[in-house]
This record gives sequence, C-alpha cells and structure tokens, in this order.
Amino acid sequence: MPTKPLTALSIGLCVLLAASPALANPPPGKGKPGRDDGVQIDLRGPTVDIGRVRIILGDNRQLIGPTSSLPPGIAKNLARGKPLPPGIAKNFDSRLTSRLPYYEGYEWKQIGRDVVLVAIATGIVYEILRNVLD
Repeated sequence: MPTKPLTALSIGLCVLLAASPALANPPPGKGKPGRDDGVQIDLRGPTVDIGRVRIILGDNRQLIGPTSSLPPGIAKNLARGKPLPPGIAKNFDSRLTSRLPYYEGYEWKQIGRDVVLVAIATGIVYEILRNVLD
C-alpha cells in the first residue's frame, strides 16, 4: 500500500501551501502601521516646488544670516530620510518663513549653506536643497 503515504504527503503539502499566506502575515498590531486596521498612511510627504523655493530665497537674501560650509562629518550625516543632526539647524527669519511654501507638518531650516524641509513631529529630513545659500 505505497499510495497511502504518498496521498498523506500530498494532502499535507496542500494544507501547508493553503495556510502559508496566513502564516506569512504578522499578528495584529505587529505589522506595518496601517496594515492591520485598514488605515492607509501616506509616507510620500508633500511635493516640494524647489524652483519656487530657490527664487524666494534669492529674492530675500537680506533676511538670511551669514552662512558657512558644514564640517564634512556633519555634512555626511545630513541626508533625506534621516533624523536632523542635533544642534546644527537655524530657524529662518519669520518674514522669510512666511514667504516660503507652507507644508503642514513640516518646517524649513537653515543648515550652513543648505536649506532643509524637516518633519516637525519626528525631525526627519524630507528635502535638502544643497548650497542654495552660497
């Protein structure tokens, strides 16, 4: 009766394959945010009009303080998707901030000769405009 072990093996494989999608999903509350509760989270952020920002900065140079290059180690750590390095960012003059495009939940900061858009809640760098304040 060699067919019984083969049949049992076939049935076992079918059950395992049918259950694999359920086994692959993490338990409720352990997966990615928004997957378990049907809520979609938009991680893309705003669409930044870089050209407009450059024009506003150029037209308002008198509102920007002195600039200098960042030390290489700090410049290397300044990257999109990473936390803003502590203690290096400066706020812009409020008159300039009011002219820059507003994106809810984000703020513009000056870091050396660079301008960055940072998520207020997390401090994560969303956009970097390198050397626009030369």
